[in-house]
Amino acid sequence: MSLVDTVLGRRLASWESEHAKIGPLSGVPVLGLDGLASAAYGPEAALTILIPLGAVGLRYIGPITILILFLLTILYLSYRQTIVAYPNGGGSYVVAKENLGMRFGLLAAASLLLDYVLNVAVAISAGVGALVSAVPPLHEYILPLCLGILALIAIVNLRGVRESSVAFGIPTYVFVTSLGAVIVIGVVKTIVSGGHPQAVVPAPPLVPALGAASVWLLLRSFASGCTAMTGVEAVSNGVPLFKEPAVDHARRALTIIVGILGCFLAGIAFLSRAYGIGAMNQIHRGYQSVLSSLVAAVVGRGAFYYVTLASILMVLALSANTSFAGFPRLCRIIAEDDFLPHALANVGRRLVYSGGIITLSVLAGLLLIIFGGITDRLIPLFAVGAFGAFTLSQAGMVMHWKRTDPRGHWHALVINIVGAVATSVALAVIIIAKFVEGAWIILLLIPAIYVLFHFIKRHYEFVARQMNVGTAADLSIDREPPVVVVPIKRWDNLTAKALRFAATISDDVIAVHAVTDKKKADELREEWTQHVEHPLQRSGARAPELVMLPSPYRRLFAPIVTYVDKLRQEHRGMIAVILPDLVEGRWWEYLLHTHRADVLRSLLLLRGNQQVVVISVPWYLERRGRRGSEVNADRSWPPRRDERRIPVAK
Repeated sequence: MSLVDTVLGRRLASWESEHAKIGPLSGVPVLGLDGLASAAYGPEAALTILIPLGAVGLRYIGPITILILFLLTILYLSYRQTIVAYPNGGGSYVVAKENLGMRFGLLAAASLLLDYVLNVAVAISAGVGALVSAVPPLHEYILPLCLGILALIAIVNLRGVRESSVAFGIPTYVFVTSLGAVIVIGVVKTIVSGGHPQAVVPAPPLVPALGAASVWLLLRSFASGCTAMTGVEAVSNGVPLFKEPAVDHARRALTIIVGILGCFLAGIAFLSRAYGIGAMNQIHRGYQSVLSSLVAAVVGRGAFYYVTLASILMVLALSANTSFAGFPRLCRIIAEDDFLPHALANVGRRLVYSGGIITLSVLAGLLLIIFGGITDRLIPLFAVGAFGAFTLSQAGMVMHWKRTDPRGHWHALVINIVGAVATSVALAVIIIAKFVEGAWIILLLIPAIYVLFHFIKRHYEFVARQMNVGTAADLSIDREPPVVVVPIKRWDNLTAKALRFAATISDDVIAVHAVTDKKKADELREEWTQHVEHPLQRSGARAPELVMLPSPYRRLFAPIVTYVDKLRQEHRGMIAVILPDLVEGRWWEYLLHTHRADVLRSLLLLRGNQQVVVISVPWYLERRGRRGSEVNADRSWPPRRDERRIPVAK
């Protein structure tokens, strides 16, 4: 088994795609980790904005959470309708494109792609934040830990959807069970104590109030708390991942995810106020996340604390998996419409879109490096893209129901109208509240990505016009053979093989050598006379011409490219440049050679002339169990007269 098979798993056949699909319970770790894990950083993001209010700020976390739960309920009901209406995957791009037009669809796509990338960065940084809360000595290694976790998640996803559901399933359900138990225990203790529970481990003291609450501060807190809803769309975008009946399984998975998330958000807000737990600045030593303080206050810092914190860490870090499930599929849909590179629509060895997974990993890694892996620095960029996509999706669904049968689906129409209004208001609040903190960056990036989409589309349209034959192609072979140019370095088996092939396609063969060393050039001239000219003259055949190209500045490529250009101007027919190419059998052998053929090939192709054709003739280095002559099927020089031209049927 190769190293690639060991790391990524064996290559799957296309007929195995149905076996790789998942059920509703498996869909929770694949498509719901983002939503579930946002219970860890959503409430903390809202509480972070309330830090200046001290203990007074805890009074407002309840009303803010109620508003967030109201929005979450609307999104849940809306996306249940979307799953039914678009069983092949109803992400914001598809819904907005089909109902509002391509422009709005591309805006939704740009917003959602940014949201997916930010989700990966925020999820991993929040997970590492939970880790350094439990193990403070690791604080100085935040960024390396973030990048290591990112690489691990990427590898697991490259192994396939089913593999990721198995790998992430155990930590997901441990997280749900342990944190759910903490919330239940905390709520019971609060009720029994009359609303004033005694903390097992007191929470860090809150800072003194620096001012009074203002509408602006509360709006900012609400905007930060809305990050708890960023993963809701993933299920509607990933309906094709589910086994049949896919729609029913997708709706069940969505219900499980939203139900658990809603309970967590409500429980954390309730217990934060009951136990007096606020947020802390992550960049300071001694930092404790809200959940770390909450679990310690409810059950202490025993074994259960570390099990719960470990599950929180793993789910936070692995919640990036939602983006790894959604981003590649969104890229595939956009690429099929010619707005992204077509390579992103190709299915990889494990029936996943490997190009999208790798692209997402690189972009998220760059974000983590730029912002040092600190969650608080990334949060201001978050939620703008998600709510932009939410709003366009809801508006698209309104148009969908109006166009199909508004009377028969009036309840769905009402749900989506309310959803469109609510998400657009939330989007406006988020933009205004987070603009100075960094949301302006997203507002610049979305139009930039929109322009990039159109640039790529124009390129593919240009290529289509170039490739369109229009009439029947003329394949008759009645023109003169091409002039064949063979760049050579010395006389050897590689040169002989290239000349042998050249002789099969034309009698007009020219060997060219860039003279950087006069002594070596003289040796080549002698060998050429001995091994090429004399044998061919004795057999009555025409010998290829050897042209020495002076290169006083020891340039290897410029003289050859210039010679081909000159030959092209003098010769109206085709010019074939045959490049002798040494092919190494092992990866380390590749490092020991100059690969001049690759450079020359690129330089010739970049000239962009249709008259010049570049052909590679490989010589394979001897490999274990095979001799070099067997690998290359080489025959003696010179070629027989009947081998010099390919016979053409008349």
